[in-house]
Amino acid sequence: MQHGMKFGVAALILQSIFLVLFGVFVKYAKESSPTSKGDVSPSDKGRGTVTANDAIFYAMFQDVHVMIFVGFGFLMTFLNRYGFSSVSFNLLLSAIVIQWATLMRGIVHMIEHHESTFTFGISSMLNGDFSCAAILISFGAVLGKTSPLQLFVMAILEVIFLVVNEHLGIEIFRAVDVGGSMFVHAFGAYFGLTVSRILYHKHHVDNKKEGSVYHSDLFSMIGTLFLWMFWPSFNSALAIADGHSRALINTYLAMVSCTLVTFALSVIFGKDKKLSMVHIQNSSLAGGVAVGTMADMMIGPWGAMLVGVVAALVSVSGFRFIHELLGKINIHDTCGVNNLHGMPGIMAGIGGVVAAGVASYTLYKDSLITVFPARLERSSGVQAGYQLLALVVTLCFAVIGGVITGFIMKLKIFDPPSSADDMFEDHLYWVEIEPEGNHPPTMFSTFKADIRETSQ
Repeated sequence: MQHGMKFGVAALILQSIFLVLFGVFVKYAKESSPTSKGDVSPSDKGRGTVTANDAIFYAMFQDVHVMIFVGFGFLMTFLNRYGFSSVSFNLLLSAIVIQWATLMRGIVHMIEHHESTFTFGISSMLNGDFSCAAILISFGAVLGKTSPLQLFVMAILEVIFLVVNEHLGIEIFRAVDVGGSMFVHAFGAYFGLTVSRILYHKHHVDNKKEGSVYHSDLFSMIGTLFLWMFWPSFNSALAIADGHSRALINTYLAMVSCTLVTFALSVIFGKDKKLSMVHIQNSSLAGGVAVGTMADMMIGPWGAMLVGVVAALVSVSGFRFIHELLGKINIHDTCGVNNLHGMPGIMAGIGGVVAAGVASYTLYKDSLITVFPARLERSSGVQAGYQLLALVVTLCFAVIGGVITGFIMKLKIFDPPSSADDMFEDHLYWVEIEPEGNHPPTMFSTFKADIRETSQ
């Protein structure tokens, strides 16, 4: 069977399975179910009712939705011969993950509560988008090096590990991670990097098509701007009460301080003391990741800004020094997810440990239990310990899950690209794109060459 036909059949089978499972197990949440006459006041008849909570959730959902489809999608369009696939496979993976993650969370709920169905509402839509973020981060690590069938496999398996780890962290350990820096960003980054290591091929390195040209970097910067604008919504979407406004403020301040320091460090570390678009596209966002776990905590405005400053240093240094070191151990990171999501995600987890350890009623007053629900029966030290445990377990799940998934993805049945011409290339999958014999020099490959030249 031709590769394209195999992909089409697999997609139809997958959607058919989702359709059956949704028909059997999923029903509307209470707020979306029909009401009887006694449940609706005369003034509301014919108009439908939307609670304040629904309105807040949907507003947050809209912002996060834009981040997933426009932000992540366009951020990955920097590859000069892989733009169609970058933004469109982003859409494809999201369509799979939203459905599969909803089912996986529902299955966990049914097992835990001994029920035969589960509900789907606006909050479920938001959680589906959060799951998409983790898988799209992993997609960034293997961008241009996998077939659509391999991406199907990665999405299906990663969601399983993601949901189980999330359940352990939130429900069992009762750790706090309101912005998903541990359970989404760090998990997605190190899952993807592990898969990339397992799939490693000599043609991944110094491939002349791995990079950008002027206009593709401009498209990528559009993704950066959308992510930058809506990141406060991402980190605050699940926060409640006064923690919601704190999450907005802390993320906002971390982002602006991170951006300023990113520009400064890009010049300091850059060749000829000039700015690098790689830094600006990615490291300017690191503050949002680094503050995520503690976004709704009482870290203070200055603390949020300090987190942003350190995040910029970690991220830009990662691109300048650690990116090359990963290459030496055969971990090829196409989008630099270690520097934007991985290390800042770990930083956020460690920050959450510290913030939980110093949390007290004097500092939080009645919102202590709102931010840390487990504090009803735990001390601050015990909560900090569980925060650390959640981070360690998340990294273990990411690496172990990535190893298992990577080896399955290598199977020939999933059509792994094998030649240099098949990688970072749109023409294999799109009728509008023709093979190109000569490819111009690329910015990202030039950037890596500059690193090697400078370090010699």
